[in-house]
Amino acid sequence: MDTRSPQTMQVTEAERIDRLRLIRSDNVGPRTFRSLVRHFGSSRAALERLPDFARRGGASRPQRIPSEADARSELEACARLGVRLIAPGEDGYPPRLAELDDAPPLLGVRGIHEVLMRPIIAIVGSRNASAAGLKFAQVLAHDLADAGFVVASGLARGIDQAAHRASLEGGTLAVLAGGHDRIYPPEHTDLLTAILGHGAAISEMPLGHVARAHDFPRRNRLVSGASLGVIVVEAALRSGSLITARLANEQGREVFAVPGSPLDPRAAGTNGLIKQGATLITEASDVIEAVEPIMGRRPIELREDDAEPLAPDPDEAERERVVSLLGPTPVQLDDLIRLSGASSAVVRTVLLELELAGRLERHGGGLISLL
Repeated sequence: MDTRSPQTMQVTEAERIDRLRLIRSDNVGPRTFRSLVRHFGSSRAALERLPDFARRGGASRPQRIPSEADARSELEACARLGVRLIAPGEDGYPPRLAELDDAPPLLGVRGIHEVLMRPIIAIVGSRNASAAGLKFAQVLAHDLADAGFVVASGLARGIDQAAHRASLEGGTLAVLAGGHDRIYPPEHTDLLTAILGHGAAISEMPLGHVARAHDFPRRNRLVSGASLGVIVVEAALRSGSLITARLANEQGREVFAVPGSPLDPRAAGTNGLIKQGATLITEASDVIEAVEPIMGRRPIELREDDAEPLAPDPDEAERERVVSLLGPTPVQLDDLIRLSGASSAVVRTVLLELELAGRLERHGGGLISLL
């Protein structure tokens, strides 16, 4: 098995502090972070322009931007817990996760960093799993670990827990929905301690953050994004595991599904995935055979010219034309560009201003709406 990892970079302490201040600022997420840094050239330059962008977007109050002292305090608290905040490209940042356009600018990593540089396969499924589902997840995880793969999951009850426990000795990856000091569910704190002995845990959330409902889809994109492929063992028709499978598809990852009885509602989601084109598997060798051809390829490196640029400063008429087309009903970005008659750069800049002002909501599938 080829476990070579890409060449790594090193971020300076000053850049790490600037990155932390920017991503912890109000209304700045990973995609917004990337747009700002690409446009202004650095995290520090972006920090200087944040208030102006938020004001132009109609912010109703001053934007909260952490101070340098705040950032240093967070780094020190992380260090006391054994957590390192790592940037894409640095050693310990999963290479395939780093290629995503919404990759966390800083990822909190705890445990054995080498594990994160090895080939990763995710196993997810129902929290209320059947005995057969739990057993099969254990067999898959054990066999994949024996073959040299790192098994990733979300530390949840049911299938996640079974996959982690069966792959402990080979090194397993726990992806957390909350901060490293706010484990969910709480009864899995001991499991996480066991995982850290041979594997690792990652989170993009700050210390003290308690996982809420909307944090789990964000976590799921990290589960799939760090992996070569995602195995869904059991999933009902309305299941978080199906969200992970959808995200995996959008990220260009392989999606595998374990078939189940048509009489068991816990198999309805996985059977549906197979109908939609997911690869049916019955043993670990099915997964290994599918991912081996892509394992030797290095992840695609993002280039600065891959994404649309922003406009220097849209005039007021352009800004009003774009904003007037927005409302509470989500619309497609392409439709907004076409109907406004403005350039893509102008529309993207106005949307960024609105987002930093806390007035824009982004939905799946490129849909946007005003709050």
